[in-house]
Amino acid sequence: MIPRRNFLKTTLGGTAGLIAVPRIFSGSLFGATAPNKRVQVAQIGCGRMGLEDMSLVLAVSQARVVAVCDIDTRRSAEAKRQVEEFYKKKGESNVEVKVYSDYRDLLANAEIDAVVISTPDHWHGICGVESAIAGKHIYCQKPLTYNIEESIALRNAVQAKKVILQTGSQQRSETPFSAFRPAGEAVMNGRIGKLKSVKVGIGLDNPSGKKPAAEPIPPNFDYERWLGPAPQQDYMEGRCHPQNSFSGRPGWITTEDFGLGMITNWGAHHIDIAQWAMGQELGGPSVINAQVDFMKDDLWTVHHKYHVEMLYPDDVLLTLDNTFENGIKYEGDEGWIFCTRGAVKVTASDGDVKGDGKSALRASAPNLIAPLGADAKRFPASKEQKQNWIDSIIANSQPVAPVDQAARSLQACAAAWIGMKLGRQVTWDVATESFLNDAEANALCGRKPRSAEYDIHLIMKKAGI
Repeated sequence: MIPRRNFLKTTLGGTAGLIAVPRIFSGSLFGATAPNKRVQVAQIGCGRMGLEDMSLVLAVSQARVVAVCDIDTRRSAEAKRQVEEFYKKKGESNVEVKVYSDYRDLLANAEIDAVVISTPDHWHGICGVESAIAGKHIYCQKPLTYNIEESIALRNAVQAKKVILQTGSQQRSETPFSAFRPAGEAVMNGRIGKLKSVKVGIGLDNPSGKKPAAEPIPPNFDYERWLGPAPQQDYMEGRCHPQNSFSGRPGWITTEDFGLGMITNWGAHHIDIAQWAMGQELGGPSVINAQVDFMKDDLWTVHHKYHVEMLYPDDVLLTLDNTFENGIKYEGDEGWIFCTRGAVKVTASDGDVKGDGKSALRASAPNLIAPLGADAKRFPASKEQKQNWIDSIIANSQPVAPVDQAARSLQACAAAWIGMKLGRQVTWDVATESFLNDAEANALCGRKPRSAEYDIHLIMKKAGI
């Protein structure tokens, strides 16, 4: 194995290690002479979503999970146990799973072809960029990154290194989220006439009712490393992840230094699908107006009740409101179509998900969601999200949720959040990926890192990107 210091010097410090031509695999384990070999995958982040992501990769026959990484040793130990148990149940006697506490050491392992990034949102950008620089294919949980500047950096790194990145936008896959594709394709094919408005429900994070208080850092948890690019602050279990559970909803989701709240949590899913149906997967909104309440004097710090309006091309108004039903409603001059997940769970920890007795796919008239003809416009075909990712790596082709489109979905959500923070109208320019004549808004597109180690722009510069 290349020593970590030498690895960082050659991959992050200059042009050495840059990939000049497209290629599929990073190591010598694959190629035309070894068609039966499997993509060697490492899991980075072994919490609630990490274990779920890992289980889905384990189910892909063309992939092999060979390493796990987490800065909480309880979580990495549990991930290792689950991988070993899975392969032993398939009849293997000697299962080797490498365990890492620092993902940079993992990236130095040339035998690893691809990584799954299931870290908190504030780590997606830097971890993703360094993974791309190391030549690893990437599955990255949504939202693609924490902020707008990171989305641009990660997209540029992925494209420069010619690796495959799939985003965790599971609703793009044909199963099990069966309502989103037929709804979007019906809109795309003009079933509801001219699209006028899109109403998006993404739910609500309620205050915890607890005041913040510092706590002792658990001995199994490298909290300073976990903070990474986020501002320095005291440890609080309620703002990180539960220590006595692998499935509980982590508090970082509702802490603004680590995640922006429901606007990127569920918003990254539904805004992505709405832009897909509108033909704006590489576009975005222009004028944004937001009214919002933020949590105060509470353990959690993200937005609470909200009403956001975003104007898209052709005068399509997309509205998010905490009172809307979770899902997407497309309204045209000839009717409406609504789609949602219904009772479909994303992870085993979602709890008892119950529908309201209504169909996950419904419309103002039955003919609007009747099957389309053979010549109709269609979204790209996709199997289960992890299977689609592995298939794309093998074929050296773009997956169903590629990095350029994921960056645009994040930018729309983050631009809405910036409108929330400023409490006034902002104007987003899709072409320049910045706000028009608005230094205050543009300052919120990124943030100052805690140290040079976590400066994504410096990392990119050292890599020659």
